[in-house]
Amino acid sequence: MIKFILIFALFIVSCGSSIAYGDYVDTTGWSRKQIESIKKHPQTQIGIASYYGKKFHKKRTANGEIFNMYKVSAAHKSYPLGTKVRVTNLENGKSIKLVINDRGPFVKGRIIDLSYRAARKLDFVNQGTTKVRINVIRLGDNKYYK
Repeated sequence: MIKFILIFALFIVSCGSSIAYGDYVDTTGWSRKQIESIKKHPQTQIGIASYYGKKFHKKRTANGEIFNMYKVSAAHKSYPLGTKVRVTNLENGKSIKLVINDRGPFVKGRIIDLSYRAARKLDFVNQGTTKVRINVIRLGDNKYYK
């Protein structure tokens, strides 16, 4: 009887999917791991935003583009690169749509770094930081540009 149970259990285990042939990839070329990580991102976040400018101007961003502090863009720690978001300044109600093209902020307690231009449009350059709400419009494809 024990032999039968052991053989049956071995048969059931061998019928499962195997990762030996690699991870599942859908028609867009995304792996199951990438799809699952994107599904876990919150649609809305509230926290502190800051901005960055001269020190990073004309340097390469995480997605390969050259950062231009006079254009509207942002850095986020975990949203896929290319994600389109609406950022609303909760202090004055101003909002802006922009695309995540970089990683950051690297200061504890902050959820997004905006370009100088985006910070001007949200009217918080003089304060340096402000409380914002981020609403995801469309998740990006995490694509890197050369």
